[in-house]
Amino acid sequence: MSVSHKFLQPLDRVALTLMLVLSVFIGLLLLRGDGVAPQVRDFSWDGKAIGAEDTAFILNFSRPMDTVSVEENLQIDPPLPGKISWAGRRMAYTLLTPAPYGNSYQVNLHSAKDRLSVAENSPKVMQPFSSRFRTRDRAFVYLGVEGDEQGRLILYNLSQQQKTILTPRNLVVVDFKPYPDGKKVLFSATERSNNQDLLASQLYTVTTGINSDLIQSDRTFLGLRLPFVGNRANPEPVGKIDLILDNKNYQNLKFDLSADGQKIIVQRVNQQNPGEFGLWLLRNNEKPQRLNSQPGGDFMITPDSTSVAVAQGEGVGILPLQPDAEKPLDFLPEYGMVLSFSRDGTQATMVKFNSDYTRSLFLVTSQGEPTELVRTTGSIKSCQFDPLRQNLYCLLTQLLEKEEYEEQPYLVAIDLKTGNQKPLVILPEQRDVQMSLAPDGLAVLFDQVVTDAANSALTGPRTSDGAAITTSRLWLLPILSQTSSPQPFMQPEQLPLPGFHPRWLP
Repeated sequence: MSVSHKFLQPLDRVALTLMLVLSVFIGLLLLRGDGVAPQVRDFSWDGKAIGAEDTAFILNFSRPMDTVSVEENLQIDPPLPGKISWAGRRMAYTLLTPAPYGNSYQVNLHSAKDRLSVAENSPKVMQPFSSRFRTRDRAFVYLGVEGDEQGRLILYNLSQQQKTILTPRNLVVVDFKPYPDGKKVLFSATERSNNQDLLASQLYTVTTGINSDLIQSDRTFLGLRLPFVGNRANPEPVGKIDLILDNKNYQNLKFDLSADGQKIIVQRVNQQNPGEFGLWLLRNNEKPQRLNSQPGGDFMITPDSTSVAVAQGEGVGILPLQPDAEKPLDFLPEYGMVLSFSRDGTQATMVKFNSDYTRSLFLVTSQGEPTELVRTTGSIKSCQFDPLRQNLYCLLTQLLEKEEYEEQPYLVAIDLKTGNQKPLVILPEQRDVQMSLAPDGLAVLFDQVVTDAANSALTGPRTSDGAAITTSRLWLLPILSQTSSPQPFMQPEQLPLPGFHPRWLP
């Protein structure tokens, strides 16, 4: 032994000493047990501003937990109904309904225990956990109609009761679509000097300055409250405009924005050769590329952002968003146009033009036979699915029995399980009316437009049929609950905002 010790080098002696010390330390730990309390390592919504597309949060623990003690002690204030599922150390809380916009939430978890200590009948209580998150501000954009606001894009933040004009005086906005995160708006506009020439429009984006991803949050970690500061301290600029597509060689007509915010489809016509008419794809600020498709009418990008539904002759074609694609993915000869898709893309509403001069609204699903929901002698203006895909909110018209052709618009909620229709509100007689369902499904916006079709000299915004808009009102219709059936003939509230064409920010 002394001989072997004699040949040990100094480095070997140090290593042997460390090994002995570590062995003793490990042995003491095994005898004493784990003295570190379990804790939450990660909370997926910590300090974030979530939207209707955020349906579940995840808590990641430092060790396997006693699931019963976690579920019994988890608290969310104000309450958000949901269901819990487990995968090892990860717990997922899935919301039953979208979290209402404009609220802040506190998540607390105290007195929960880990699985091993409970099994050994020596319960070890976890470190207290507390965190906050919020939902996006309840806000919408619309077009101004009076005075200096005429034809300009305006943001109204209901959560903060704040109005912001987004676009400059020299632009008259024709149409617009918010980006999926609400931080920008895509819009088409003409120079005010050419505001009656709708074919001279160009495409722009403008920043809204709201819906930052993070907020100031105090999170409990290892018993200490740690401040966390997100983008609220550095808000994004408001009203920053970028030109996306000019009109030098082509006239820009209708456009649509994909659900992922990465693709734009524009209907364009060559100014020198009107026969060159079709759809163009803009992607990631690249040069526009023409899609290999036949000219069509109204179109809409599918929720998966990979294809576009286009009205083509006597049917609807589903075209891939690839410039070199030669064939459509599908063709639906029964329908004349697509109105809307559900967020997950499993359902769509389509209009069929019948031979008896009536129109039918169909619910088309990916798994079953199409269902006729409405047949009317009037018009089917628009439809939107609620977040849970239980009700369909539609803007319809009925033909009035008068000597002159007149249509009476009204809002209706259609139960998608039973097909029952519940009228919500009857609107004033007008042809050009717009509606927008809030992303959390708790309110509907619509406008009441007054036009002057006889006075062609009027400048300013116009309806889709070219009539000059003299004034317009915005109305807010609350919906009592996402789960309960909407009540018929609820009273809308007139907002003190002269404007038209309202759209909620996602």
